[in-house]
Amino acid sequence: MGSPHRDGELRRTFPAFPARPSDDAPFAATWWGNAWITALEEGALDVKRLARGRGYADRGHVDAITVTPGLVLAYVRGSRPRPYRVQVRLRTLDDADWERFLDAAADRPAHIAALLDKEMPEALAEGDVPLLPGPRDLDPHCSCPDRGHPCKHAAALCYQTARLLDADPFVLLLLRGRGERELLDALSRLSAARAARAAQDREPSPLPGRRATDALRRELPPLPPPLPLPPHPNSPRHTRPPGRPGPFALDQLATDAAARAHALLATGRDPVAELTLWQDAVRLAAARPGSGLTAGTRALYSSLASAADRTPAELARAVAAWRQGGFDGLSVLEEPWDPPAGRFDRARPLLLAADLPAFRPWRNRLTHPHGHVQLRLGRDNLWYAYESEPGHDDWWPRGTPDPDPVGALTGLGATEET
Repeated sequence: MGSPHRDGELRRTFPAFPARPSDDAPFAATWWGNAWITALEEGALDVKRLARGRGYADRGHVDAITVTPGLVLAYVRGSRPRPYRVQVRLRTLDDADWERFLDAAADRPAHIAALLDKEMPEALAEGDVPLLPGPRDLDPHCSCPDRGHPCKHAAALCYQTARLLDADPFVLLLLRGRGERELLDALSRLSAARAARAAQDREPSPLPGRRATDALRRELPPLPPPLPLPPHPNSPRHTRPPGRPGPFALDQLATDAAARAHALLATGRDPVAELTLWQDAVRLAAARPGSGLTAGTRALYSSLASAADRTPAELARAVAAWRQGGFDGLSVLEEPWDPPAGRFDRARPLLLAADLPAFRPWRNRLTHPHGHVQLRLGRDNLWYAYESEPGHDDWWPRGTPDPDPVGALTGLGATEET
């Protein structure tokens, strides 16, 4: 389920924790991590399920964990071959709650310093806007048949989440609805505004001096007479020497050069340096805004396809793959490969469990038996959906990549014929 390359301000993915020695030592190391476990254990209806869930966590049965506002999710391996999909929900704070929280944090600079040091001040977490959950605030959901609250798989995910909170309290703030960068920017703006108001309250005494307008006052010479009016307006002329790029191409190149320079300054590496001529042509064509093939777009596609020794139709299909998943999406379109056992083998049972027919496997591809929908597993462990007219081998990328094969088919016609 974890896909770190898709992470952003409001999505963070953490690798699975290794197994740890099974003993009676506290599972969490910080006061806020232990407060999370207390909320789990006091809200549980069966201590035996908790004990088994802690054992699963100890033995490393929880896969990569993804955290988004109001949601923690992961696959947890149980006694059956197929892991279970587990979600734990927590209510997010509304705008009024966040305003009160930011005011409380900005009141004491030590709170901001503690957060930057990955510490959670107790007075801040348990103040006017409580951040940590209460005994009945955690809402677990699991794909297993056990209806316990929580089941052992959800309990295992909750125990591992406490270890995430130990390492970074901003995970708790993300769960409540705000990302780290957004919070720090808001605290910075709030602190600056308060400092400015404080400075205005301390009005400085006026300094002696002379007004600049008085010091620089001088007589200016009269303006020259206006130029004679031409007999009629002239139209601007845009000429392009033979073999040179036109205005549109120059604008495209300048915009692309600026974006590459910005990325180089921000990351220290050029994102285009390792691309082939064909891959760079696809990237440039995909950057063209809009989806309709206007005259300008057709000219661009024709020029880029000719430079890469491809056809405009091949370029159009590759652009669709790039817009679906970037470089990884283009690789999925052009490079069949043999995935290892595991994720690929688990996909067909998941599709059958969703009342879909038995897809035909070939290398990294699963094809609907009626031939109109196809799933391709990328090397990034995401599923990419493709569609074709029934009876034709003309596959086009569709939809959004997803770590779940059923989720990748959302919005497509996979269930029209079973």
